[in-house]
Amino acid sequence: MRKVILFSLMLLCFLYTNAQETTTVKGKVTDKSNEPLVGATIQCLTVPRNTATDANGAFILGNLPKSIIKLRVSYTGFAAIERTIDLSQGSIDTVNVVLSGSDAMALTEIVVTAVNNPANKLGTSLSVSSVKPGDILKAAPRTTAEIFKLLPGIRAESSGGDGNTNITVRGVPLSSGGSKYLQLQEDGLPVLQFGDIAFATADIFLRADQNINRIEAIRGGSASTLASNSPAGVINFISKNGNVEGGSLSTSVGLDYQNFRTDFDYGAPIGNGFSFHVGGFFRQGEGPRTAGFQANNGGQFKANLTKQFANGYARVYFKFLDDRAAAYLPMPVSVSGTNGNPSYSSLPGFDIRRGALQTPYLLQTQGLGSNGAPYVSDVRNGMHPVSKSIGAELQFDLGSGWTVEDRGRASFNTGQFIAPFPASAGTLSSMLTQIGAATGRNLTGATVTNAITGQAYAGDAMLIHVFDAKLNNFNNFVNDFKLKKKFDLLSLSAGYYKSSQNINMDWVFNSYLTTLQGKNSQPLNITSAGNVPQSTNGLFAYGVPAWGNLHRNYNVTYDISAPYLGIGVDVNEKINIDGSIRYDIGQVRGNYSGNVQRSFDVNNDGSIGANEQSVSAINYAAAKPVNYNYDYVSYSLGINYMMNASSAVFARYSSGASAQADRILFTPSVFAEGDVATKFNRINQAELGLKYKYNKGGLFLTGFYAHTNEAGEYEVTTQRIIQNSYRAYGLELEGVANINSFFDLRGNVTYTHARIIAGAFKGNKPRRQADVIYSLTPTFNVKKFSFGASILGTTSSYSQDVNSLKLPAYTYVNPFVLYQVNKRWSAAVNANNVFNALGFTEAEEGSITDNQNNIVRARSITGRTVSGTVSFSF
Repeated sequence: MRKVILFSLMLLCFLYTNAQETTTVKGKVTDKSNEPLVGATIQCLTVPRNTATDANGAFILGNLPKSIIKLRVSYTGFAAIERTIDLSQGSIDTVNVVLSGSDAMALTEIVVTAVNNPANKLGTSLSVSSVKPGDILKAAPRTTAEIFKLLPGIRAESSGGDGNTNITVRGVPLSSGGSKYLQLQEDGLPVLQFGDIAFATADIFLRADQNINRIEAIRGGSASTLASNSPAGVINFISKNGNVEGGSLSTSVGLDYQNFRTDFDYGAPIGNGFSFHVGGFFRQGEGPRTAGFQANNGGQFKANLTKQFANGYARVYFKFLDDRAAAYLPMPVSVSGTNGNPSYSSLPGFDIRRGALQTPYLLQTQGLGSNGAPYVSDVRNGMHPVSKSIGAELQFDLGSGWTVEDRGRASFNTGQFIAPFPASAGTLSSMLTQIGAATGRNLTGATVTNAITGQAYAGDAMLIHVFDAKLNNFNNFVNDFKLKKKFDLLSLSAGYYKSSQNINMDWVFNSYLTTLQGKNSQPLNITSAGNVPQSTNGLFAYGVPAWGNLHRNYNVTYDISAPYLGIGVDVNEKINIDGSIRYDIGQVRGNYSGNVQRSFDVNNDGSIGANEQSVSAINYAAAKPVNYNYDYVSYSLGINYMMNASSAVFARYSSGASAQADRILFTPSVFAEGDVATKFNRINQAELGLKYKYNKGGLFLTGFYAHTNEAGEYEVTTQRIIQNSYRAYGLELEGVANINSFFDLRGNVTYTHARIIAGAFKGNKPRRQADVIYSLTPTFNVKKFSFGASILGTTSSYSQDVNSLKLPAYTYVNPFVLYQVNKRWSAAVNANNVFNALGFTEAEEGSITDNQNNIVRARSITGRTVSGTVSFSF
């Protein structure tokens, strides 16, 4: 039924017609030197129509009403201007616009993410930043999440590969992983309805490529009321739409690591008000860490088609993603010194800057799958999202100040997450002791041999749990409908949001004993003193007995309805007040099943081996219900005061929440009948900010406060239930300085004072919360050359809430050189972490033994990687 509704909506969009007579505006946009500005945006503010200038700075904006209209012309780096055009007598061909004022921070750029009415940054009471394709090129990101480091207030632990990233905002806690309180969107709709699903975080299904027009990020503010489960903010990937002809083709090659990637995009108007855009990428290679096999393999294709009408537009779009990327989980690391002043270093044979737990000697794992039958999984799949999405959006002016907007999308998501996790590391004898305790086997006097060579082994070893999660069905349907009315000084909006998110996943984990090495880690076989084999190719248990075994399935649907209202009042030319309220209603239905142990001849050799006497399987016969409803209200109120045309101050208070999803299952939070104790977690926030635009740059300064109550979530790697309250306040600064035509400087810094204010760790800092995070990008321009670097860093933090073991401060540098060969061809070389800095984003252990050599499991930033790119624009 939902598919029928969606396709009917798209059909209606394209059948929509308007009988009124239309007109056209033609013109040209230049700078004060009369040089054409290519790609300048021309937007009609009277009806929803827009276009962009071509290679000569010319534009054509058609299907306009035969009346007086207002146009807005903008271009990156210039202050936008507005023009009133009288089309009552017919079309006009001579609208020439000269942009001269500077706006390096794009404070006059229109914000469309999580706002009731699009407005420029200076005119909104929001903390909002944007990232353009040029900024991404300079930052040399190796993953999508590394782009988020360019945004103030955003803390992205982008050390886990292209997905599975922990992301948070302004001292809001990381919770158990992912982005619980921050929503990732594509074109205004969520990628997944929940950002913290175990082994299926939203960024796994999101890829950055040349389809991106810009990325907008709202921190706090009206994100609580204009999106569900996003009280801390929204990061929105906005696609190109082909309103001006052009495209590009680029190829990137790793110069000191194995990576090959080709990106392309092309868009153009095709007549009768239609335009299109297509683009995507394909990549192959081992990736930035030594996995020992082709860890990155796949790509994405996106396309959209837009029809412009006299009073609006309709658009349909499509996305196909099928990509594989290695998931880098914490690795064994040597730590000496003290908890307060630790020294981190690589273990022999294990390079924490470039190494990985993946190994060519452990490429598959097997056991009993969701149907109770044997299965085999390929470890090379890593994070393997498969997503097929189709969507539509429309916006029409209905006359008399009324506007209707609608966005809808159906996504059909499946995939897998498989990666090795170090459950423990140390001496071989200590590992055998742990295995014996977990499995109940007598391993006294056991011998260990290398499963590959057959030779006896006596060195250090690791207990590896292979996390194998089958993403069976993560389909979602989302629709956001909004009706707006504009009066002279008042604007009203009313919307209705509807979504359905499936979470159907199997956990089928296994346990291995391996050598303590990086890319050459090899499985170890155990033979008891009685000469009885205890493992097969290193697999000593089908399941994870050390953690009570975690074979499980959950199959739950989350149905969300959310009506919302917004109001904006222009008190006078300087003061604007806006407010919004949202009522989220959730209905959660499904079931979940844990594990059962039984003997089974998994390897089909006709006998039951020691590791087959207790094999984990999913116990569907004892499935438990999930059956509950929830509801909560979010609200936000802000005021913006324009001190003059170049500066403004704003204040805002918001209260929002994020609903619990799969992470509360298998915890005491779920009752026998399927109801749950803690259905959502709430955040209250306040902001006070200053925006200032000057001739050669701009500043955006925001003070913030956040109070978060959370409870009930389960974290698999620490085997604990998180239950804390947090308070944070701080200061966020973003700035741009165009010193002259040869040099510009961009950057941001965020100071956060965060504390746990309730629970067992009251008074402590939240784990992994640094006092200061920063990003700085100086750029030099000399004729056809551009060169500079992105400098990113963080002060120290604590590995866990107990506040004992510190994660040291670090800074890393990503330099770049770009040469514009001619108008169409360019070449670039960039490096990520060029000085091979050592930095850690997380650690499983909360403390070490002072002044001894310890092994902890930590996740580090990747060492130096260098790539070259050749691009052709057309």
